[in-house]
Amino acid sequence: MSEPKMTSASDSAEEHLGFVHEELEGWIPSISSDAEIREALEKAFDYRGDLTITLKSGQKIEGYLFDRKIKGPSLAECFVRVMPKDGSDKVSVPYSEIAALAFTGRDTAAGKSFAAWVKKYNEKKAAGETNVGIDAEPLD
Repeated sequence: MSEPKMTSASDSAEEHLGFVHEELEGWIPSISSDAEIREALEKAFDYRGDLTITLKSGQKIEGYLFDRKIKGPSLAECFVRVMPKDGSDKVSVPYSEIAALAFTGRDTAAGKSFAAWVKKYNEKKAAGETNVGIDAEPLD
């Protein structure tokens, strides 16, 4: 895959708020330059699914990217923090050690926008439901 797919419905509340969501699941970005690595890792930080990071050593780390630190202009000074899928200890990975990145896990936030929640809330309230709470929906 070359580029992530952009999605939005022309009449959606989120589009009116300026949100356009990318479907990143399955995307394997090109990371042949420093700028591409930085851009892909920014998208990975916002992604709510697992990633597979291949290190230059050949080691693969599959898990959830939960943090990133940008400490300077050099890729060696920047790193991401990952919770491995296998439950092992959290791992810090310098940007400079990343050979490949793939968005391999299901995006758990896909289709679970705030606008969708507000719409359901308003529908329940309009239907006369009295116990209309702010409970989150299950993630499956």
